[in-house]
Amino acid sequence: MSELSDLEKKILIHIYKYGPDNPWYMARRLLGESGWAPKYNEDEIEKACKKLEEEGLLQRFQGALKRSVTSSVKPWLKVKAKELDHKPKGIYYDLTKKGKKIASELYKETK
Repeated sequence: MSELSDLEKKILIHIYKYGPDNPWYMARRLLGESGWAPKYNEDEIEKACKKLEEEGLLQRFQGALKRSVTSSVKPWLKVKAKELDHKPKGIYYDLTKKGKKIASELYKETK
């Protein structure tokens, strides 16, 4: 496995802390950032997620979201999701068992 970049580490910690998420949302709220304008480049986050998936740290998330829509930044997303009773479109990523172990270590280092 290659050395993880800062962005890849942030993605792992974000998913560990907030649950499954997709690159579009992560570009706007990675690690609790807020605002509608992306703080990170969507394409870079997408590439990082795909790389982490290839390395066996992330997997595409299937099924209902654990905590429905995960948004500490935009609470109206939760209301909208309940009304429509579905998850927003896009590929969501979750941690694999190996990814959880690494993300847990990274999270502890940041605390």
